[in-house]
Formats: sequence, structure tokens, C-alpha cells
Amino acid sequence: MKNIIFLAPPAAGKGTFSEYLVDNYGYTHLSTGDLLREEAEENEELKEFLKSGKLVDDKLIIDLVEKKLKKLAKTQPFVLDGVPRTLQQAQKLDIILNGLGFLNVVAVLIDVEKTTLVDRVVGRKVCPNCHKNYNTIIKEFQPRIDNVCDDCGATLITRSDDNLESFEVRYHEYEESVNPILAFYKAKGCLKVLYNNKVDQTEALKSLRSIVDEH
Repeated sequence: MKNIIFLAPPAAGKGTFSEYLVDNYGYTHLSTGDLLREEAEENEELKEFLKSGKLVDDKLIIDLVEKKLKKLAKTQPFVLDGVPRTLQQAQKLDIILNGLGFLNVVAVLIDVEKTTLVDRVVGRKVCPNCHKNYNTIIKEFQPRIDNVCDDCGATLITRSDDNLESFEVRYHEYEESVNPILAFYKAKGCLKVLYNNKVDQTEALKSLRSIVDEH
């Protein structure tokens, strides 16, 4: 199976697709957002920085990812969510993956309209216990009981960076940096595009399965 690097603006569906790969294909999900939030629990300065929506230093991101990748067996497929966000990260990550022997890698761009992204961000709620995602704006993703997780009954929370101001900062920085990254992976011949503008994700998941199973 392919090792997958997701490239996408905030709220494009990286977490949802990663969860699908974990549940249905046995992937290991490496989320830089989760890694940073874990790190921020011990670092108040980093916690405040994350609330601003600005990009974190390249070295910190790459060091956290490399540490996790070194623990994976070469036969264990992974999905990487949240990095690279700059061309420099893409180049460094490529060196790390090659050095560790992960060669069967594909970069997948998740293409989503901005208006759809805003609804996802502003309405997003997360279960702090089982990490399932919900949305108070999009009907299909509302919990059965307001503010309560369907699966484990925990009270849902809003992540500190899920606000319109933070989204606009992250989206702008994504637009400023993504084209060189796409060009980098296109030149390597390993760039795929996954369209995810519909609430019904049947077609998007079908496309994802094709990417995973491609030889």
C-alpha cells in the first residue's frame, strides 16, 4: 500500500480521510496538529502561539515527525497529516523518508472550496475522549444530542484554533506556500488530487481507495 502525505488547507478533511485509512486499511496516522498539541501541554508559549494560527518553526515540526517515523516498521503504512507546509519542509521530509527506507510515498492534494472550509471550521466540535469530529452547522455531522459525543457520551469541545480569525491566517499562509510544494511533488511524479467539496463523501473515498491500492 502507498504511504500517504496529505496536502490541504485547514478543515479540508485530512483527519476524516486519515481515520478512514486507519480503520479500513490499518494505517498509522501521524498528525502534526496532534503532535504539536501534545507538545504544547508542556509548553505554555507554544500553546499561545498555536492559538494565533501562524506556522510553527520548520525544525520543530520536522523533528517531531522524524521521531515518530523512526518508530514505524517499514511494512507499516502511514498517513502524514499537516506536513509539509513549506517547500523547505517538503525537501527535508523527502530526505528523511528516503533515509529511513520509506520509498512508496504519494502526496495527495485535498481540493476544497473556501466557503465549504469556513463552515467546517466555524461549526467544528471534537470529542476530547475518542476524538470523533462533529459540526454544528453541517446537518449531516451534528451529534444526536447537542454537544454530546454519539459514541462515548463525552462533552464536545471547540479547539482553540477553530475560529474564523485563525482560519483566515492559516488559509492565507497555505495559499502562499502550497504551489512550490505541489510543483515539488509533481516533478517527482507522485502527486494526486482528491476532490472533497460534497457532504456525501462516497466519490472522494472511492478515489482515495484507488490511490491506496495503486501499484
